[in-house]
Amino acid sequence: MKYNCVVCVKQVPDTKRITGDAMTEEGTVNRGALPAVFNPEDLNALEQALWIRDEYGGTVTVLTMGPPTACEVLREGLYRGADQVVLITDRAAAASDTLATSYILSCAVTKFSPDIVLCGRQAIDGDTAQVGPQLAQKLTFPVISYLEELVGLDDGKITVRRNIGNGWEVVSSKLPVLLTVTGSANIPRPPGARRMMKYKKARSAAELTGQVADEMPDASQQEKATEVKKRCEALKGRGLLLEQWSLDDIEADLAWCGRDGSPTKVHRVQSIVLAGGEYREFPPTDEGIAELVGDLIEDHTIG
Repeated sequence: MKYNCVVCVKQVPDTKRITGDAMTEEGTVNRGALPAVFNPEDLNALEQALWIRDEYGGTVTVLTMGPPTACEVLREGLYRGADQVVLITDRAAAASDTLATSYILSCAVTKFSPDIVLCGRQAIDGDTAQVGPQLAQKLTFPVISYLEELVGLDDGKITVRRNIGNGWEVVSSKLPVLLTVTGSANIPRPPGARRMMKYKKARSAAELTGQVADEMPDASQQEKATEVKKRCEALKGRGLLLEQWSLDDIEADLAWCGRDGSPTKVHRVQSIVLAGGEYREFPPTDEGIAELVGDLIEDHTIG
């Protein structure tokens, strides 16, 4: 039996490179101040979906919500083996919290009638682990969180081993189901060289719009629109036009999207500044190390 999988992924700021500019005054992430990466555990979710397809057949669709720059993770999905990718981008979706995000994703996921929906356990920019379970609730799918190993998949039933913090348990569910996948579930495969060569020039309409605006600053809006349409048709003919949906395309209720649809509000943002105290430098020599050890023993840090 073949299984159709939808993987929800996110482009996130690289939290290993946090600076003092990481937050805005409104309490939101200043994404322009940090390099963007593929959310780590979403890669594990993608790998799990690819394994299911390779083992049983079916399709893998990668879905993300964000600005046009989020297409980078979609191309990454194609490089690693995804069959189809979709970008949900709309200004009305900006500032969506987990509740609004899960609602928007649910509107998109239902269009695929998937057997299995997979998400990373959590995103490193929020660490809430809420979107997956909230998405399952809106889809009316059972959810199995913290997947570490897929034990069995047969006759419309899935069995997995899930992490419960101080141990593990084996649980089963009928399909369709939503799974959240941990970083210990697998080792994501690397991008394939041939697929990178094939899809490196894949672009969405939003990306092409930005390119045309940069390359034709003095052109009229009509001329720019014509050029964007021309480039979209050229990429579509080569199978390189990334699917792009707006909130209207997925028939989302705007009252449940973006800032208006997000009950989470930032009460206060507090900047923590770590000030350095006095310090001494010791030369990287035998004498310097001996002096350092002597000082540590003298002030009872060691010894």
